[in-house]
Amino acid sequence: MKFAYKFNNLLGTVYRKGNLIFSADGNSVISPVGNRLTIFDLKNNKSNTLAIQSSYNITALDLSPNGCLIVASNENGETYMISTLSQTVIHTYKFHREPKCIRFSPNGKLFAICIEECVYIFKTPGIITGQFNSFVIERIFKDTHGEKIHVDWSYDSRFLVVGSRDNTTRIYSVKLLENFKSVVLSGHSDSVVTCAFEDNSLNIIIVSRNGHLTKWECSMKSEEMYELEYVRDEEPTNKRQKETDSDEEEDNLSEEEENAEKIQEDDSERDKQGKVIPETAEKPRFYYKKLVRHYLMDELKKENRNVKLTSACYHKKLKLLVTAYSIGAFYLHELPDVSMIHSLNISDYAIDTVTFNSTGDWIALGVSGAGQLLVWEWQSEQYIMKQQGHNNVMSSLTYSSDGNFLITGSYDGKVKVWNVTNGFCILTFSEHTSGVTSVAFSRNKKFFVSASLDGTVRAFDMLRYRNFRTLTAPRLVQFSCVAIDYSGEFVAAGAQDVFDIHLWSMKHGKLMEVLSGHEAPVMTIDFSPNPTSSALVSGAWDHEIKIWNCLETSSEHETINMMSDVVCVAFKPNGEEVAVATLNANISVLNIKSSQQLYSIECKKDISLGISENDIVSAKKNFESAYFSSIVYSSDGECILAGGNNKYVCIYHVKEGLLLKKFEITQNLSLDGMLEFINRRNMTEFGNIALIEERDKLEGGNIKIKLPGTQKNDIASRNFRPEVGVSSLKFSPNGQQWSAATTEGLLIYSLDKGIVFDPFQMSIEVTPKAARELIHEQEYSSALIMALKLNEVNLIQEIIEQIPHTQIDLVLDAIPETFVRRIADFIAKILNSHHIEFYLKWTCSLLTKFGQKNELIDSQILINLHQNLIRKYESLNQICEFNKYTIRVIKKMSKVKIDEECNDDEMLLINNNNSEEMVSDINEDTSEE
Repeated sequence: MKFAYKFNNLLGTVYRKGNLIFSADGNSVISPVGNRLTIFDLKNNKSNTLAIQSSYNITALDLSPNGCLIVASNENGETYMISTLSQTVIHTYKFHREPKCIRFSPNGKLFAICIEECVYIFKTPGIITGQFNSFVIERIFKDTHGEKIHVDWSYDSRFLVVGSRDNTTRIYSVKLLENFKSVVLSGHSDSVVTCAFEDNSLNIIIVSRNGHLTKWECSMKSEEMYELEYVRDEEPTNKRQKETDSDEEEDNLSEEEENAEKIQEDDSERDKQGKVIPETAEKPRFYYKKLVRHYLMDELKKENRNVKLTSACYHKKLKLLVTAYSIGAFYLHELPDVSMIHSLNISDYAIDTVTFNSTGDWIALGVSGAGQLLVWEWQSEQYIMKQQGHNNVMSSLTYSSDGNFLITGSYDGKVKVWNVTNGFCILTFSEHTSGVTSVAFSRNKKFFVSASLDGTVRAFDMLRYRNFRTLTAPRLVQFSCVAIDYSGEFVAAGAQDVFDIHLWSMKHGKLMEVLSGHEAPVMTIDFSPNPTSSALVSGAWDHEIKIWNCLETSSEHETINMMSDVVCVAFKPNGEEVAVATLNANISVLNIKSSQQLYSIECKKDISLGISENDIVSAKKNFESAYFSSIVYSSDGECILAGGNNKYVCIYHVKEGLLLKKFEITQNLSLDGMLEFINRRNMTEFGNIALIEERDKLEGGNIKIKLPGTQKNDIASRNFRPEVGVSSLKFSPNGQQWSAATTEGLLIYSLDKGIVFDPFQMSIEVTPKAARELIHEQEYSSALIMALKLNEVNLIQEIIEQIPHTQIDLVLDAIPETFVRRIADFIAKILNSHHIEFYLKWTCSLLTKFGQKNELIDSQILINLHQNLIRKYESLNQICEFNKYTIRVIKKMSKVKIDEECNDDEMLLINNNNSEEMVSDINEDTSEE
């Protein structure tokens, strides 16, 4: 088994907090999801999460105009410069406080960052500026009044407008001007939410939190602003000391002469235009005049007096203003008339951010309270994208039998179906009225079941997308786990309050049996994956696991004492062994037939449990409570993947009992339980300062501590840091990836598809040159064997595609059986080629000759082959459906054209015949004469 698993994608979370930005072409949305960034490609319907991690949640970001750089900052003030081409962090800059807004200039040479009372102007590294160092400061604007929360650039990148929390707005010039000082605009009764320059103008639009829209007109036109002269930077004192007085006088004379020449040239130009201005005339003053004020929330305040304007965005070219409010509604207005174009209520929570794309057709909205991300096309009034993650911690996950879909259940009572290929949620089922504790997928790919604390087990149809069956117990119980047998005919669920296991018939929907015997809550059950076995293994907190032969004799079972509480069981893919994870951080492997312990893995030293900010015990004492709550076998059965209430996922070799690799699922210090030691600065004479109740100043007084005793599903209206942990783990059926349901979301790790030199039965004479020479000599089997020994994908593809399709059976007959699995594995992965029929012939020949031998072509290869075939079929089906009517039109037009050509030919024949008859008549007349 290979262990080169790397982070691939993040599902289950589409938006956490911060602002949204569109790509330069306007076809993609970049969203901050915790301490990561996810790019949603709206044109190709795909999502991709960058492998870059911040140490805290990302709150502000912006993209350069050319789309090559992203500047993102987190809650702790760490600011990252990220290259979108290589998807790596170029440089990190640490501020003392959290940045509130980041904005690039239109020409891309500068970017501004608002931090408390300061606005920092940095040079953008690149060829445009000639500066290749990151975060080089150009200017700093500072005043002691209010915190700066929004910034915008003028169209020529010369001026800044900055909105503050003290209800004022200030205009700054990037370069020092002779007759210009910073301008302060006031008059709002609440903090400024957004402020923006108009297109090709210095007029300003300001929107405050209480819904007041104000437009300010600049006294000077944009052309007149260029007449203001820049103040020359003062030269260093050491250079001045070196210069003599005579040099200074010569320089002053030259400057005066240059100014005089400029004045004369300007006067001559004005004289030509007929406008004579005396030299003593004053230059135009720079000031702003309030044109108009509008109140956008009058109608909303009639319904709800506590409504607030939370976000706004102004599109300069189309002159459109979108405003979002705390009641989950957004309005679209057209300026300068402020006529409302559209209004829509999308959520029960406040909309945190809103933005336009470059063309102004799409509006992106983020709702952190519900974890929603929406892209709305206002002209057609349709959703381009509508995604929502789970509101609470994920409790379980499972793969479909072909590996194309992921099913997740959460304590918010929802079950979601995720497409692994594009990363989008395609279905959401909300029939459960309480938290979902477990989900399981049937092997026939037609349905899956979910168990919930509301006392029901529901079955959902994947063909018609509906809840077609609801299974209940004779009395109200809380189900904690669920499993489906190999045939898909029976469903079993364990209860955590009555200590029983309920068994239903999936076909009839009737309760068949209630299996009793446990004396504590049943936490885990699993059916044997062997089609010839009907074994059911259950584990509970009574230190016992029970092996039930429930389909033959339901009352008989075998009990095995595990010396500690059982938290999870997992069957080996062949169904002969079962792994048991207990509360003392041990993993035991048992034989299912003899009930004997085969292997034991001690995991206590591999678990690195973090310290919560509310903990009052020591790290050593807290370490004793560490354990793995979820385990799963790899697809080949050689390794076990384990995770629990910590930030690590471990891979163990079963037979050797060794730790092979350790994955750190997150580096986000915004989560609780990440630190390994208590911060002594928080320890006072009164105890841990984190246990003291605190309230936010500006957000309504939310309490920052959670309910006592709750760890996962705290549904109270309190603000607390979620605790890091892994609730469920699953391997993909094809073995190419595994997934983890964590506090951050659904993390997917897959094998690195890069070029890795991994030869097989290597020798000196095996080279790519020798393989190509053999293929030219038409020795196809020898060339293919040599390519398989080198194990380079490009070379294998080159050799196989040069073999004639008539020689496939002969080549397979001459290939040793040790290479058959490598050929099958290669063909199963290379089906994205455009030689579809050619590789299908290879597949048919392989399955015909070696399909009965499981040791040559195992189920993992067949699942991968079937998965790729389905994807290819779906893509071709979409292309055919899209072009079907076009082909019909072309065929009809070709028939019409053929008919017209036939008609033209007939007319020519008729005309020729008529002309021949006329000539013959004339000849006859002349002969008679």
